[in-house]
Amino acid sequence: MGLDVKMVYVCCTMVLTTMFLSTYAQTCSNYAFANNAVFSSCNDLPVLNSFLHYTYDPSSQTLAIAYRHTNFDSSKWVAWGINPTSQGMAGTQALVAFQQSDGSMKVYTSPITGYATQLAEGDLSFPVSDLSATFSNNEIVIFATLGLQNGTGATMNQVWQEGQLSGNAPTAHAASGDNIRSMGTLNVLSGQSGSAGGASGTSSKTTKRNIHGVLNAISWGIMMPLGAIIARYLRVFPSADPAWFYLHVTCQTSAYVIGVSGWATGIRLGSQSPGIQFTAHRVIGIILFCVATLQVIALLVRPKKEHKHRIFWNIYHHSLGYSIIILGIINIFKGFDILNPEKKWERAYTGIIIILAIVAAILEAYTWLVVLKRKKAANAEKMANGNGYANNGTNGHYPYSGMTGRV
Repeated sequence: MGLDVKMVYVCCTMVLTTMFLSTYAQTCSNYAFANNAVFSSCNDLPVLNSFLHYTYDPSSQTLAIAYRHTNFDSSKWVAWGINPTSQGMAGTQALVAFQQSDGSMKVYTSPITGYATQLAEGDLSFPVSDLSATFSNNEIVIFATLGLQNGTGATMNQVWQEGQLSGNAPTAHAASGDNIRSMGTLNVLSGQSGSAGGASGTSSKTTKRNIHGVLNAISWGIMMPLGAIIARYLRVFPSADPAWFYLHVTCQTSAYVIGVSGWATGIRLGSQSPGIQFTAHRVIGIILFCVATLQVIALLVRPKKEHKHRIFWNIYHHSLGYSIIILGIINIFKGFDILNPEKKWERAYTGIIIILAIVAAILEAYTWLVVLKRKKAANAEKMANGNGYANNGTNGHYPYSGMTGRV
């Protein structure tokens, strides 16, 4: 059985490795463009699922950019621009793109002179070349080269935005939430971007939201199912006893501690955003925390194996455990809908869950084979040694064959 235990450990190690590689992957620096374009710098913009890739050439004072907007649908427009005069929208020299009703891409320049703009086409205060846009896999990208020879400077104000289309015409964007926080600074020499005005609080809040999501995905969504797999399938191997129990307790306790940290971060975010409510996600999170806490408390009153009430404790423990796993996975996907990150993060988590499910299915089938094989061997041994079938009787007869009356 030692080899079987090693195989289980290898499966668990592979799952954990996949988890950590997915968790710590970069969001923009590892991105590969379909046209093989390469840029020297990139920044994850704090709101609206946006990223800016760019290369600045000091000798020619040109800035080659690729503005990416993910989780995008064809009923919207996007824009990115530089404001040479001030922070905010008014005065922005913008690049606008959207997919037209016939499926073709529309991309053009638009100088924004006021807040009632209709994003009309027009020349910018600096030259623009190589302007194009692509749309695929729910991601729109604007490519352009900007001439900054007329004194824009190394540090500039950048603005990005999204809004709805009416036919083939852009309509006004939302005037609340992330749509009024999508502005910041960009230093093309240092490769650093920053937040402007009220955007600093948004950047901090976005970081907290990401931390909240990562902690909960790792704890409730990965470690809890993994701990359950350890408890259910390692215990079938005698050589893994009592190691499986300590692995199970360590995994679940660690998951609880990490999960409570993520839950507390979520509660803090909720208190900082009284006007934003995600009721279902919040209610499930509170229920999940309460049920998990009851599960941890149950460990303190765990009866011994031979205790007459142990069966009821087992039912309680297993019911709460599976409830935690189901609620955790459901709430993580609700969190994906709220955070709206790049699709690769949701796909990575879905892949991890599928891997865990496949490992569990394989181990479930193998465990049943082991259990049935042992039961068959035990019955054979009982037949051979317990009642003397063919061994303990006289001349091969049953031990009670020579007796009369009721036995």
